[in-house]
Amino acid sequence: MKDVIVVGSGAGGATVARELSKKGVNVTLIEKGPFVKPKKAYEHYENSDVGVELLKTACVGGTTMVTAGNAVRTCQKRLKKFGINLEEEFHEAELEMGVGTLPDSHFGEGTLKIMAAAESLGINVQKMPKSINPNSCKPCGKCAFGCPKDAKWTSLEYIEDAKKSGTRVVENTEVTELIIEDGEVKGVRSREKEFYADEVVLAPGAVETPRILRRAGLDAGDNFFVDTFVTVGGILKGVEFNKEVQMNALIKKSDDVILAPHFSEILVEKLSSHGARTRDIIGLMVKIKDETSGKIREGSVVKYSTANDVALLAEGSALAGSILTEVGVDPNTLKSTHARGAHPGGTAAVGSVVDKNLETEISGLFVADASVLPEAPGAPPVLTIVALAKRLGKYLGQN
Repeated sequence: MKDVIVVGSGAGGATVARELSKKGVNVTLIEKGPFVKPKKAYEHYENSDVGVELLKTACVGGTTMVTAGNAVRTCQKRLKKFGINLEEEFHEAELEMGVGTLPDSHFGEGTLKIMAAAESLGINVQKMPKSINPNSCKPCGKCAFGCPKDAKWTSLEYIEDAKKSGTRVVENTEVTELIIEDGEVKGVRSREKEFYADEVVLAPGAVETPRILRRAGLDAGDNFFVDTFVTVGGILKGVEFNKEVQMNALIKKSDDVILAPHFSEILVEKLSSHGARTRDIIGLMVKIKDETSGKIREGSVVKYSTANDVALLAEGSALAGSILTEVGVDPNTLKSTHARGAHPGGTAAVGSVVDKNLETEISGLFVADASVLPEAPGAPPVLTIVALAKRLGKYLGQN
C-alpha cells in the first residue's frame, strides 16, 4: 500500500487523512502546531496585519478550532464549471458533522431582536446552519476562542478517526519545502527532518501553501482573498449579547454581502466614552466576497481593499446600522471595527495552479485547503473545504 504525507490538520488535511486511512493507505499527518484542547485554541492565534487584519491559528485542528461552527455550502456553482461536482460529498459531510440549525432555546435575546428587526425591514433572514451539538452547547459566546464544552465540530474528530485507522500524527513540525526528483514529489522537509512518501497533500492554509509551492518553482500565491469583514455595533443596555451563540442567523443582502449577529470586543473600547460595558454591546458582522487583490510571497502578505470592496462594506454597514437602529440601538453609538479577514484562500486556485483533481503540475503533489477555491466564498468555507477534501480522498484512494 502506498504512503501519503498530509501537511496541515485543519478541515482539508484532517479530512484527506481520514478518508485515506480508512482505505488502508499509510498516512503521516504533519502539523506545525501542538495538540491542544479546544478551549485553549485561542492561545494559538497567529494574526497578522496585511492591510486587513488576517485571522488564523496554528494547532492540531487548525482554524476549525476557532470558527463559529457555521456550515454552509459555498462556491458550488463555480466549482461545477471546473468539473467538480460536490453534491455527494456535501451530503456526506453534513451528516457526519451534524449540520443543522440550532433549536429556539439556543437563540438569545439580541439575536432574536436582530432577526425580527431585519424581517420588519423586509430583509430575508434565516437560521444559520451549524455543526454544533445543541445537547452539549451551553451558549457562552466563546465559539471563536475554542468551545469550552467541546460541542462544536472540529477536525479533531476526523483526526481521531484517522488515528484509529493507522494515521501517524506528527505535531510541532513545520514543513518548509518539498522533496522533488524528476518532476515527481518524493516527500517533504522540516527544519530537522525529512519525510518520504509516494504522494503529498498540502493543506497548511492559503498563506503557507503557496510559499511551499513557490519554493518548488510553481507560480502560486496570487489571487489572494480573505472574505473581508467588519463588525458594526452599538449600545443596547443589558442585552448580554456577548454570551450568545455567535452568527446564529444569516441575513443575505446579496451574493456579495452577508450579515450575521456578531459580538466584537473591539467595540467595547470604541464605545467606552459612552460608558459601554461588554454586556451592553450588540452588533452585526458585515462580510463581503472581496476581490482577489492580494499576493503571498516568501516574506510578505499583501491584501488591500479595492474600491469595489470598500463600496460593498459601506453598503452592508449602512444596512447593519438600519437594522440595529430598528432593534433600539441609539444611532449616535454606532461604531465599526477595522477591516479583518477570516477566510484566506485562492492562492493555488483550481484551473490555475491545480487541476480538477487538485493536483499540481508536479506529479503526486496535491492541495486540499482554501488555497484551491477559485473565488472568495463570501461565507464560511469549512464545509466546502471538507467536501473538496473528501472528493480528493476518494480519488487518491482509487489510485
